[in-house]
Amino acid sequence: MQWIRSTLTILKKDLQIELRTKFAFNMVLAFVAAAMLLVLFTLRADQLEPGPKSGLVWIIILFSALSALSRSFIAETDRKTFDLLRIYAEGTTVYSGKLLYNFLFTLLINIATFTGYIFLMNLDIQSWSAFLVMLFVGTAGLSGVATMTAAVVSQADRKGAIFSVLSIPLFMPLVLLLSDISKTAFISGGDGSMNNVTALIGFAGVTITAGVLLFDYIWEE
Repeated sequence: MQWIRSTLTILKKDLQIELRTKFAFNMVLAFVAAAMLLVLFTLRADQLEPGPKSGLVWIIILFSALSALSRSFIAETDRKTFDLLRIYAEGTTVYSGKLLYNFLFTLLINIATFTGYIFLMNLDIQSWSAFLVMLFVGTAGLSGVATMTAAVVSQADRKGAIFSVLSIPLFMPLVLLLSDISKTAFISGGDGSMNNVTALIGFAGVTITAGVLLFDYIWEE
């Protein structure tokens, strides 16, 4: 119970900071809106074949996430509160709280992005089960990679640049899996993507576990 309370305290702190400023949320939504309009009018995405059209949304989400998710730990270093967290909380609770915050933040962004994208691209959801798995497990994978990478680079000098360099190779297999599942959700329907769903769940589980293990080492340093 103490671990849960400490994790929720970290989550509450980050939520209060974001709700007070709304900077990251508004910035990402503006980026998503600009990216969708750019894709729509320059690539004529609404006239693309259904396959590319269904997977393009994850490219938009990926680069939108890069602009905000790195702040989970980097902001603590910038505000010089990282050492203060070490005094009052254990490493696993800090990481879990940050991960949970990133998950909720990314989930809200993804829901808003898919709502706008489905409307603009005139897509229909053919398989709600594939769509919901893609949305929730994909969000867990994105937030897991972002939280792990942000924790690793939080003590570096050029945090933003290093975060992008380290995270993009980790995001690529995730985006490929999500793009394949998108085809099932928006085009074919049915259960044709079970192998991809299994791989997606495994990827999310591995990144979250690796993040916890890596952060224990960073926390002790």
